Amino acid sequence: MQSTLTPAFVLHSRPYRDTSALVDLLTLHQGLQRVVWRGARKPRGGVSPQPFVPLLVSLSGRGELKTLTQAEAAGTYLPLQGDSLFSGLYLNELLVRVLAAGDPQTLVFAGYQSALQALAGTTSVEPVLREFEWQLLDVMGYGFSLTEDASGAAIEADATYVWQAEVGLLRLVDARPGDGRPGLPGIGLLAMARADWAAPQALRTAKNLMRQALAIHLGGRPLVSRQLFSSPSSTPRGDRS
Repeated sequence: MQSTLTPAFVLHSRPYRDTSALVDLLTLHQGLQRVVWRGARKPRGGVSPQPFVPLLVSLSGRGELKTLTQAEAAGTYLPLQGDSLFSGLYLNELLVRVLAAGDPQTLVFAGYQSALQALAGTTSVEPVLREFEWQLLDVMGYGFSLTEDASGAAIEADATYVWQAEVGLLRLVDARPGDGRPGLPGIGLLAMARADWAAPQALRTAKNLMRQALAIHLGGRPLVSRQLFSSPSSTPRGDRS
């Protein structure tokens, strides 16, 4: 049964048979969908499966692998370049890896759309990535408090914490930021809660925390797109993902 047109973005595409492609789509109403896009590699007057381009698509089929029956551009878009391009590819791979196929995620779709717009208009990509990662965890039901630890006590700026998947943040007794022990500084966690990315240790803390929190959903396999930030062809400014 053919569906009506729904907003979508291409997350990943690879060749399939002679001229087709297997494409992972993030759709507004049907969540993550893998489809056969016939003629994708030899489009005739239509659109091709390019990432970051807003689309309207129609799908058919009842199984896990559906067929794309219609695709059209849904508006203009700002091309991503440099770190913004690498960041967009990182978000695409992250979504393919963590989302369950067929589970509608309207909030994730809206957040992804907003993230692409933000990436197109900034050279400071890390706040965009961290905010999207945090929203993704929260929508998936894996969010936790950044202002209280697992016991319900308020996070203290001068204390250090560790994160555990089953409980959240735990205070390291008698530890202090910078003393050589592993952990997350309270001052960084509180800044992250306020989305105050200019505050000391905010971005570093958020990156360390999000990597830990997302790792359990990635099945032990690293994200290939993270390597783009440190590849010889990219600007050597460190890993933003």
